[in-house]
Amino acid sequence: MIAIETFSLTKKFGSFTAVRDLSFKVKEGIIFGLLGPNGAGKTTTLRMIYGALKPTSGIAKILGVDVAKEPLKAKKLMGILPEDTGIYPRLTAEENLIYFGKLRGMERSTLEMRIDNLLGILKLEKKRYIIADKLSRGQKQKVAFARAILDEPPILLLDEPTLGVDVMSAREIRRLIKEYASSGKTVMLSTHNMWEVEKLCGRIGIISNGQLRYIGSKDELEKLAGEKEFEDVFIRLVRGETIETV
Repeated sequence: MIAIETFSLTKKFGSFTAVRDLSFKVKEGIIFGLLGPNGAGKTTTLRMIYGALKPTSGIAKILGVDVAKEPLKAKKLMGILPEDTGIYPRLTAEENLIYFGKLRGMERSTLEMRIDNLLGILKLEKKRYIIADKLSRGQKQKVAFARAILDEPPILLLDEPTLGVDVMSAREIRRLIKEYASSGKTVMLSTHNMWEVEKLCGRIGIISNGQLRYIGSKDELEKLAGEKEFEDVFIRLVRGETIETV
């Protein structure tokens, strides 16, 4: 089944077009990476898919649900890590997770067990009772990631999931992302971290100046670019310097 699908998704801010005519499909059970330089349109694309930003035109669907027409139904299917983390600054790390879990209708015993598990994995036990405003950027990121996967939704949408996170915690986040996809769920992440995309993603979309330039597996993109180093692959494809016929 198709987990995420967009049809000619476009977003304009006045005369500026941030995302232009974006169409792609993401199958269930894979990790799809949206890779591009800063300002390429990655975050805007994700925000339209999870319903925080209304498209100028086009359609986004989650497991066949039109995000614009059935926003509540679509949001129940998604776990979201936004660019700004979106956690409440006056609540503690634990309170943020409790609040979100209750909003998602989780049973108390399941919620408590899940919070204990995630705080342990992400090395946040000692920060459990600290208000989010006092946490570091990386610690806030980890709380936001825990919130995204708390009730194990079928779709994860992650904007720079390891940004500002220490090396060990970033490794745990990547492990959790891999486990998520291996259990049949779907992950879409946006990043400009080429190494992370190369290691995590089964499918990769390269976006530049608001347009999806290429989409394929790592091997397919390497063949297109005629390069083996993924940084070189990325640069050549952003510039449109392909070897193989697209």
